[in-house]
Amino acid sequence: MSADVGGRARSATGPPEAPTAATGPSVDLLHPSARTPGPAAPAPAPSPPAPRHGPARAGLLLAMGLVLAASVAAATRVGTADVGWTDLARVLGGRLGLDTEPLPPLLDSLVWDLRLPRVLMAALVGASLAVCGTVLQAVTRNALADPYLLGVSSGAGAGAVAVVVLGVGAGTLGITGGALAGALLAFAGLLLLLRRTGLDSVRIVLTGVVVGQLFTALTSLALMASADADTTRAVTHWLLGSMAPARWDAVAVCAVVTPLGLAAAWLCSNALDGLAFGADTAASLGIGVRRTRMLLLVVTAVLTSVAVATVGAIGFVGLIVPHGVRFLAGPLHRVLLPHAALAGAVFLVWTDALARVAFAPREVPVGVITALIGVPLFLLVLRRRGEL
Repeated sequence: MSADVGGRARSATGPPEAPTAATGPSVDLLHPSARTPGPAAPAPAPSPPAPRHGPARAGLLLAMGLVLAASVAAATRVGTADVGWTDLARVLGGRLGLDTEPLPPLLDSLVWDLRLPRVLMAALVGASLAVCGTVLQAVTRNALADPYLLGVSSGAGAGAVAVVVLGVGAGTLGITGGALAGALLAFAGLLLLLRRTGLDSVRIVLTGVVVGQLFTALTSLALMASADADTTRAVTHWLLGSMAPARWDAVAVCAVVTPLGLAAAWLCSNALDGLAFGADTAASLGIGVRRTRMLLLVVTAVLTSVAVATVGAIGFVGLIVPHGVRFLAGPLHRVLLPHAALAGAVFLVWTDALARVAFAPREVPVGVITALIGVPLFLLVLRRRGEL
């Protein structure tokens, strides 16, 4: 045992005793050469790795895919006529070549020719509109942007009215072809007006509003001048959106166009992340702003044109679904886009099912149901974001 200056005993091999307020620090604490080395301090335990959100997001994506598959099967049964799970399995089994007992022809046609095409069309259109809304909200940096921002829905309505009311191309185009031609014409007019001013986000919004109002005025003028009451009612019903005209040929077209458009948008995910912070930020990251904006506008215009030409203009899907999905999947578009596609598909499948049975046997345009559901949901989103 050795004594320090303060007269306190300590071990020759132990660590120095902590000074007290009465004695102050000991001399050997001030002179490192006089210290006796103590045991080495244990190495700090490695901190746990930061949680990885990849598996959780993959699980969410898988869960939404399963929900979509279950929704398609369940919504096929919904309607005024009773269709059971066994009936649905027999119809699908017969089409797949399995040895199943055939259904009566009327029930088989109800399931295969009417309900299943419209449910699949609702899923494809819902996915298209949700992705288009997500893309346009990033490109224009406008939280209120939706697929109809570019005026293509108004152009589609004008094209449909030109076919139904004025008989323009009625023998060759039909209402779907006329609507598609009108939508593409409206988008061409948008690009023509933007050719000199550029693709600035504010100019895109303002020019889209102008083009949409122009074609809406032309539609109203044609209806007032040439249509009777029955034709006006039929056109108005179509403009509000309905899955009733969906058939397998239209489903096949959407089944080709929709995945291609979704893939093109997903490949631009990193560019969308940059554009969401503004053109200057995107350019500083090496993104070709004008080229990327043009590509994304073309993709969204084609997806929206095909959707509107097939089932009419269905509002609120492309507006509320992206905002709602951001709470679950986050803002990164590589993750956000596939989640938005699945959520939009599920949302429109069930709103179409509700439109079939809400006022049965009379069918309500699905655009009315999406608006009635979308308004309170959008208000809830605004409240969660602290903007209301």
